[in-house]
Parts: sequence; structure tokens; C-alpha cells
Amino acid sequence: MFKRILIANRGEIAVRIIRACKEMGIETVAVYSTADRDSLHTQLATQAICIGAAKANDSYLNMEAIIEVAVDTGCEAIHPGFGFLSENSEFAALVEKCHLKFIGPKSDVIDALGNKSKAREMMIASQVPVVPGSDGSVKDFDDLKKVVAKIGYPVLIKASAGGGGRGMRRAYKPEELEEAYMTAKAEAKAAFGDDDMYVEKLIVNPKHVEFQILADEHDHVVYLGERDCSIQRRNQKMIEESPCKVLSDDLRKRMGEDAVKAAKAAGYTNAGTVEFVLAPDGSYYFIEMNTRIQVEHPVTEMVTGIDLIKEQIRIAEGLKLSFTQDDIQLRGHAIECRINAEDPDHNFAPCPGKITTLHLPGGMGVRIDTYVYQGYTISPYYDSMVAKVIVHAPTRLEAIKKMRRVLSELVIDGVTTNQKVLFYIFHQPDYVKGKFNTGFIDAHLEEMLRDDG
Repeated sequence: MFKRILIANRGEIAVRIIRACKEMGIETVAVYSTADRDSLHTQLATQAICIGAAKANDSYLNMEAIIEVAVDTGCEAIHPGFGFLSENSEFAALVEKCHLKFIGPKSDVIDALGNKSKAREMMIASQVPVVPGSDGSVKDFDDLKKVVAKIGYPVLIKASAGGGGRGMRRAYKPEELEEAYMTAKAEAKAAFGDDDMYVEKLIVNPKHVEFQILADEHDHVVYLGERDCSIQRRNQKMIEESPCKVLSDDLRKRMGEDAVKAAKAAGYTNAGTVEFVLAPDGSYYFIEMNTRIQVEHPVTEMVTGIDLIKEQIRIAEGLKLSFTQDDIQLRGHAIECRINAEDPDHNFAPCPGKITTLHLPGGMGVRIDTYVYQGYTISPYYDSMVAKVIVHAPTRLEAIKKMRRVLSELVIDGVTTNQKVLFYIFHQPDYVKGKFNTGFIDAHLEEMLRDDG
């Protein structure tokens, strides 16, 4: 068993990992920037060490400073959380080189899956369904045109190194293709330093459904059900739930088995997420695999009863999974929504500031993961998410009603949040009926922002 782990992250995920470690009897070392001196994770960890200035490049993205602290404090492993360096293969390799354990997949696996066109090739070879498109990267615009002539419009041009919606453009007709290609390529070069591109048929307004997998270092891979992450604004998830209302048992089994197939194809170990788009006709296609714990992992924990952070640590220690696929049962329904310090009435602009009053609701089946407290000042330097509200109930409708109650009790004064938009969604008839896809927010945003919405 590890005796001491460094958490290379901040915010609620750092708090979440520290709490899991405490319950496992593992000491923790938190690193923080000067802007996070008073953050909750610095107060809960066994030790906390400042590694640099507020800007992420000077602190949470400073690989050498993080590893130096891990070595100096006698840590045996590093948990990267999500964001920052969590999917950086160079960092994972550096951790391995320093004889520390990276709590995640091997660096070469992160590298292989991080390149979206290579990952696509890998899935094609393993017979995991992918969206019709190029076999891998396209060499140039002429090559792109040949592929599009075969698959037809609309198409989605994507950066191989892309993520978060950057380096991605849609083209609905031939006259839009060249501009979409050139702007996506330029954006990819600026954002990732890599303008390698590929193209896929655009599945219009699909559902975004992802499968959580766990893989130990003894060739055991299981899936832990799915999450419906279709409620998104500009490719950023807002609400996630498990299970997905429209999946039959048979479809869930087929998609889950393909997720396992994808993980095995990559030689994957630890926790990961296989993302699919689900078309209205029930066809589904691999999008990408995220090589880290996800923001939305709590909904899976609520319906399976499995602590994913603890499982990550056990796998990193070389232990075998203590359960098989047959042992995993989905019970009830869980929903998570992300509370962001942002102003919906001003294009969701970030709203950092001091929290003057904070009331966190409770009750049976309610979980709130956060790093803020009354009197805490939200920094302008990082992501605007301040809390995740998670509810669990026997049925989806009961979970929705519970979320309505929790959001009506939640008080965060001093900063503006997206709470009213979330509250609206849980009363919107199409959402309540489960009739939604990735186009839901665009279709309903205007009515959400009206005073009588």
C-alpha cells in the first residue's frame, strides 16, 4: 500500500482525492499556487507546498516543480486528477522516469490515445464502430475533398491533437469546406502546436454517451455503465446522468463490450472513459477515450457503489480488480450538475469574487463535491466550476425532483453562478421526458435566460 501520494491538482478534485486517501490511511501532499494559499485542499492534505505563482504555467503545469516536491517529500505516487497535466504523456513519462507511480495509464498509452486520428485507426483495426470518415489523418485539402466526396455532407473537420471543441469546424456544403478546413487547421496549430487534421461524417444532434471502464494490470477490464452527457454548451458539459434513459439493456451491453474492446486495443490500465455519439436510429460511434478520471465520475459511483478514486489507487498499486463484470449492477438513477461562477446573462462570463454566504443542502441521496467555503475568494486564474451537485434516487423522475429541491436550497452569495439556468433545465418538459440531445442548450437557451423562463 502506498504510504504517501502527491496530488498534482487543485479545487474539488484535489479535495476528492485527499478524502479517498485519508479513508485508505494514505498521507497526502498538496501542491498549490500563490492564488490558492487558502484553498480547501491545502488545509485538508497532510502537507501542502507552494510551487509557484498564480498562472497555471508557473505552478500546476510546472512538471519539474511538482516532481521535485514529490521526491523531496518521499511520495511514492502522483495522482493527476483531471485537467492540467492529467493527459500529458510527457509528464507521465517523467514521473515514471523518476521511479514514481503515475496513477493513470502508461505514458505511451496516453500518447497513442491523445492523437485522435491514431486512436481512430486503432479502433477501426479492433472493429470498434467509428463515424464514417478518413482512415487516419488527411494529407491536405485535396485528400480531404476525396474523403468528403465518399461520405457526403455535413462533415466535421477535427484536429488530431484537439480537445474541448478547439480545432474543430463543421461544413454543411462544398462552398464551406475549404474555409472550415483552413480555420480549423490554423486554430489547431495555435492551440496545440500540431495542425494534423482528420474528417468525419457529422452526426447531427446525437446523444453524447460515455462508458466508464476500469482496467487492472492483470488483463481484467470491466465497464461500469454509461453516462448521458448530452446537456452541453459549446462542447462543455453542464449536466450528466446515469443510466442513459434511451439505452436498452441490449444496447448498453453492446456499447459496454465495445468500450472494453477499445481499452484492450490500447493496452489500457487504470480508470478511463470511452466516449460515443449515439444517433437517433440507435447507431453509435467511438469519438475518443479520455485517459483520466472524469469530472462526472460521481454519477457512476452513485449507481454502482464503487469508489473510482480508491480503485485507481488500488490498480496503481498493482492489485487485481476485486469484482468481475457480473458483479456490477446499476441501482437507481444519479444526476450531476456543475455549478459555475459565471454570468448567464452576459454570455456566461466568469465571475470570480468572494463568497459572502454559502449554504450547501443535504439529505438522503445528496452529495456536493466542492472546494469553496463561506468567506473564500474564487480566483480568476482557473476554471469557473466551484461545485458539483449530485443526487441519487430510485428513479430518474425522483432524481430530477430531488435536484430541483437541492438547487432551490443552494445559496452562494457574493458571486453570480449558472444556478438559475440549471434550475430551469430540471423543469423543462423535454428534459424531464428524456427527449434531449447535444442540441438542447442551443434550442432552449433564449427561453432559459428570460425572466419568466
